[in-house]
Amino acid sequence: MLHTNWSRSFDREHPLPEYPRPQFVRESYLNLNGTWNYAIKKSSALPREFLAQITVPFSPETELSGVCRVLKPDEYMFYEKTFTLPEGFNKGRVFINFGAVDQIAEVYLNGKRVGGHIGGYTPFTIELTDAINETDENQLIVAVQDFSDTKYYSKGKQKLNRGGIWYSPQSGIWQSVWLESTPVEYLESVKITPDYDNESVSFEYFGTDNVEVMIYDGDNLIADTTDKVVKLPDFKPWSPESPFLYNVVFKACGEKIKSYFGMRKFSTGVDSRGVKRLFLNNKPYFHNGLLDQGYYSDGYLTPPDYAAMENDIRFVKEAGFNMLRKHIKIEPLMYYHYCDVNGILVWQDMVNGGGEYGLETSVIPFVGVKLDDRNYKLFHRTDKEGRDLYYREMEDTVKLLYNCPCIAVWVPFNEGWGQFDSAKAYSKIKELDATRIVDTTSGWHDLGSSDVISKHIYFTPIKVKKGNRPYVLSEFGGYSMKIEGHTFNNKMFGYKIFKSKSSLTNAYNHLYNRVIIPQIKDGLCAAVYTQLTDVEDELNGLLTYDRKACKIDINVLKEINERVKL
Repeated sequence: MLHTNWSRSFDREHPLPEYPRPQFVRESYLNLNGTWNYAIKKSSALPREFLAQITVPFSPETELSGVCRVLKPDEYMFYEKTFTLPEGFNKGRVFINFGAVDQIAEVYLNGKRVGGHIGGYTPFTIELTDAINETDENQLIVAVQDFSDTKYYSKGKQKLNRGGIWYSPQSGIWQSVWLESTPVEYLESVKITPDYDNESVSFEYFGTDNVEVMIYDGDNLIADTTDKVVKLPDFKPWSPESPFLYNVVFKACGEKIKSYFGMRKFSTGVDSRGVKRLFLNNKPYFHNGLLDQGYYSDGYLTPPDYAAMENDIRFVKEAGFNMLRKHIKIEPLMYYHYCDVNGILVWQDMVNGGGEYGLETSVIPFVGVKLDDRNYKLFHRTDKEGRDLYYREMEDTVKLLYNCPCIAVWVPFNEGWGQFDSAKAYSKIKELDATRIVDTTSGWHDLGSSDVISKHIYFTPIKVKKGNRPYVLSEFGGYSMKIEGHTFNNKMFGYKIFKSKSSLTNAYNHLYNRVIIPQIKDGLCAAVYTQLTDVEDELNGLLTYDRKACKIDINVLKEINERVKL
């Protein structure tokens, strides 16, 4: 097994103990990560015995879980945890939160089914109030089934027959599990919308409207009001160069809940030379970033420690990039918090689903053919349940991340994977969030409903073609190099292979200095290099899969990136 440095000091009894939702922090918190019991069966009937143990929240397929076993599509996995509520914990209602469970979950407390969830990448909350025992031990059981890539459910980069750009399957609980308690009437959530042009911020409340909001600039209280729209004259903008965040405290129903926001604006416009551009805070701004899969060699989708996740983001910042494209994964909310704090723009992909992909994602786009994605058969999207699920998960994703200042671009579809009705998807996202840019069909099959022209170019010359939308190079590069002792296996996938650090550095220099930088003036508005880290067979990362080696000196990257701008 290829270990990161963080797994060497891994605490199986208390993994990822931090409060996992920085955007909405309640005082009530009981972390349930750690050692759980489990059983795997062919039947969906709840087991009588749990004879083995697993470390939650790591998928059974990972070494950090202590299991190292693939859950098959015809199997059921049952998690069991007993816990006792601390004295005084229950303020009126008790909820359990799951960051993510792949793919289908049913939850039982003390023998009673209390709820369930479908979808392996989005969080869910279940009320436990009527089933919980406040004074004695409680038995929690989570039943999981994961069809991986054999059905239409969201699957991301997972594949039972892994290889190349497709990665090892994983299942079950893979983000934090925790309890919280609220009063009977409580503030469920808040939608925070900065209005850059009108020097104000608005708050939309759910659960109760009786809310007092206090806004802080550092330690200085600058607003204390029950108004839902608060003026902020002479506010401090948020940007990658100056990621200033205002802290917020919401007082409602006897609780104090902490959050934050950044004053920034994402839009498109025309620069002084008449070129369509991406704008940040009403000025043309170049998005210079990396593709980020969010996989770890020892935890797969789950970081061994949040510090590992923060380390990735700090490397990106120190290397001079200002953006990450979060590729086909919804991260734990800590990830977006680190991007908010460090000033990294995020292009957020929706997670792909549908049937087995074919020519619509491979040969056909490379010969310049655009397919009509209203033809569900062509795109392997004939299951109406799968299409409906996609829209539910899209809505959940937008609502989940809406308050994160770093989110700049939504990406509904990538390279035709499970694509359908892209015009409808574009309109739906704009209804949910009119404050961000939408790259509807990243790569190809662009049918016109998108804020940008989005291209993936690996094999042919990169040539910017001006149009009526900003031109973004949403994937390119993929330069690969193997470093012995830092690889997942002996396989090697990449678009161009290099044998040494010097040859890779020279090629990377040439790519940016001769191709990317000169075309910025011609209309190139964003560049997303593939990629931040190696992942399994893919050895095209700037960092190795274990994060222990950097293939191009960080000072070289920083020097180049100082010139990747408008």
